[in-house]
Amino acid sequence: MSRAIVRSVCETLPGAEVSDPWGGGHDAWKVGGKMFACIGAMDRGVAVKTADIDFARMMIEAGDAERAPYFHRSWVLLPWGSDECLIRDRIVISYDIVRAGLTKKAQAALPPRPE
Repeated sequence: MSRAIVRSVCETLPGAEVSDPWGGGHDAWKVGGKMFACIGAMDRGVAVKTADIDFARMMIEAGDAERAPYFHRSWVLLPWGSDECLIRDRIVISYDIVRAGLTKKAQAALPPRPE
């Protein structure tokens, strides 16, 4: 798994944009101005949002993820070398969580997401 694969997933999601808000080689993927995936400058993996702190803890305890440094506890780091299907699925789920949290106006401005 690499930045290129994360990019291939994220760039297909409606309204997704990438930036490097902190400089130094970060890839921060956002929808409606809110981040849903991030690759840090250390390039250890991709950080994604989960539904809540308990789900993040469960993923960490199951060995599927690590705590995402510098992020809220509802975020996890999926290290490179993790199952590719898991990473792809978690990116899309993170996108859906963040998109659902946008204002109704911001959601309406986005194209529908293909299922």
